[in-house]
Amino acid sequence: MMIERPEIEDQLRAALQRSPAVVLLGPRQVGKTTLARAIAAGRGDQALYLDLERPADRRRLEDADDYLRAQQGRLVILDEIHRAPHVFESLRGIIDDRRAAGDRTGNFLLLGSASLDLMRQASETLAGRVSYLELNPIQISEALAAQLPVETLWTRGGFPESLVAASDVASLDWRRDFISSYLERDVPMFAPRMPAETIGRLWTMLAHGQGGLLNLSRLAGGLGVTAAAAGRYIDLLVDLLLVRRLRPWSGNLGKRLVKSPKIYVRDSGLVHALLELENRDAILGHPVAGFSWEGFAVENLIAAAGKRYQPFFYRTEDGAEIDLVFERGGRPQIAIEIKRSTAPVIAARFHETCRALGIDLRLLVYGGMESYPGRNGVKVVPLFKAARLLAQLP
Repeated sequence: MMIERPEIEDQLRAALQRSPAVVLLGPRQVGKTTLARAIAAGRGDQALYLDLERPADRRRLEDADDYLRAQQGRLVILDEIHRAPHVFESLRGIIDDRRAAGDRTGNFLLLGSASLDLMRQASETLAGRVSYLELNPIQISEALAAQLPVETLWTRGGFPESLVAASDVASLDWRRDFISSYLERDVPMFAPRMPAETIGRLWTMLAHGQGGLLNLSRLAGGLGVTAAAAGRYIDLLVDLLLVRRLRPWSGNLGKRLVKSPKIYVRDSGLVHALLELENRDAILGHPVAGFSWEGFAVENLIAAAGKRYQPFFYRTEDGAEIDLVFERGGRPQIAIEIKRSTAPVIAARFHETCRALGIDLRLLVYGGMESYPGRNGVKVVPLFKAARLLAQLP
């Protein structure tokens, strides 16, 4: 089964129209290559795809400057660009020469699986010449368009092969293999000095603590390492786009605010695989269920809001909390409370906090399917409608 992703494909085509180079970021197996090949297919002979995990394709770039200059007029797609970091220097000169000749549209599409290292290399050498686009796992709007139930997306997660597997057992097997592949292959490649087994244990600990405040001392104690080492291991999982650190909003309201970030394993299916939860019934019987749904909602809502809004959570030391706050122009504008229950109840302090922050757009996102007005101007909406609302905001 092929799940269409027209919105992200349109965004990628638009980015290639306005930037000489585009970096498409996303974890392995999320569909970057499929999307890039779809773009290439529309250009026929005017596109060239190189998989830099293949030795033969890497050899073509031994003299990258000469080879890439010879591809003028073609879209050059470089998959797993971290395998050939020397290419960035060549790209800068080629892009500048073509700009001088009046060619400012996208000639290069770079695919990568690690965000921070790749963005650092690109920003150092291609500043002002590159756009960035992140490809997330399948989102709720895409699943519904493919007639896949929201509960299936939550249970199996958004990696295409896991989502469309023939059974829950086959899906879980795929995710187990995915986790093993990252630990056996990607961790040694991206961080050869970091112990893959320890990072695997950390990944599982983060799944158990899904949606909790990051406590490096506790994690370090459980792993038998220093807090600094545990922090570096989390940095790696964040860099590989597998874990999210959601920052606390830190504006000055005269309140004592929590300063630690929340930590989420970004894909709900990976949460469930790390905890060996095979199907929906097993998940609902586990204490992680509500936190897993919260993380699932957070990822979908952040993806829907896009780059226009910056995501945070809000929590004071005396317990007032908002699960997700979107800020724009330095001011919090949207407050979202997330409940899995189909009969959600919102705390009175949510309203007090929204008033203190000056937030008018207040959403209660829940596990039902109908929208209805709540108290004090809150809109109670299912997740898919909340995502649609955020995507349509100016």
